[in-house]
Amino acid sequence: MRVTATINGVEREVEDVRPTESLLDMLRDRVGLPGAKGACEQGECGSCSVYVDDVLVCSCLIAAPQVQGRDIITVEGIADGEDLHPVQEEFIRCGAVQCGFCTPGLVVAVHDLLRRNAHPDDAEIREALAGNLCRCTGYEKILQAVHASADRQAARAAD
Repeated sequence: MRVTATINGVEREVEDVRPTESLLDMLRDRVGLPGAKGACEQGECGSCSVYVDDVLVCSCLIAAPQVQGRDIITVEGIADGEDLHPVQEEFIRCGAVQCGFCTPGLVVAVHDLLRRNAHPDDAEIREALAGNLCRCTGYEKILQAVHASADRQAARAAD
């Protein structure tokens, strides 16, 4: 089956998609976008988070044929070409990346949070990231990165 979708702003046609193939596998194996990670494959860890039609989803739970004609944004797509998004930059600067396996899902979830709430407090951040599991950190550096990202985006908006 052929699936046509707009992925990170580019219309893509993916051939020979199996009806049971996940969006995660299609993005990683067929489109060449390895950012989203397959960890639990059950929608519990958030490592595979992407946007589908501007809604944050676990791509391991979406059958690839379901994205026919839809708009997908991955962690690679929130960057502006070679320029990282402020969330991506602050995760690096604050040392919130650790092993990096959960990082793409966390970055996309933080991006989504900051679109909805420009200045979340710690409780709001924890709630927004409750579906993202990290086994390497105590989440403190992640919280720092979220606050730094929010401050940076506010400063950009003020300019």
